[in-house]
Amino acid sequence: MTKRSPITTHVLDTALGQPAAGVPVRLFVEASSGEWTQLSAGTTNADGRVADLLPSDHDLQPGRYRMHFNTEAYFSAVKIAGFYPYADIVFEIRDTSAHYHIPLLLSPYGYSTYRGS
Repeated sequence: MTKRSPITTHVLDTALGQPAAGVPVRLFVEASSGEWTQLSAGTTNADGRVADLLPSDHDLQPGRYRMHFNTEAYFSAVKIAGFYPYADIVFEIRDTSAHYHIPLLLSPYGYSTYRGS
């Protein structure tokens, strides 16, 4: 089995009923001081995924992480006026041996997320 990034994402445009390709994504980790440090960045592919957000051998640490989705760039590219210019999803990692999949369901006037598999 091929090892994958310990943190992945998938963005779906629920208004258009298709993957959201071309969404810039940045991943941050929170330091004990409360400052956020960027770990990586990527852009969703034609399937709406960023599978290699972190190297498969990344030493994942417990803590708070934040995914920043630049939804404004996506909506601009598909020529839709969106209400939210970005979406930030903050989540906490306790089990560093687990895989964390953070999907984003997106529409021009709303978004939601859940812990995927």
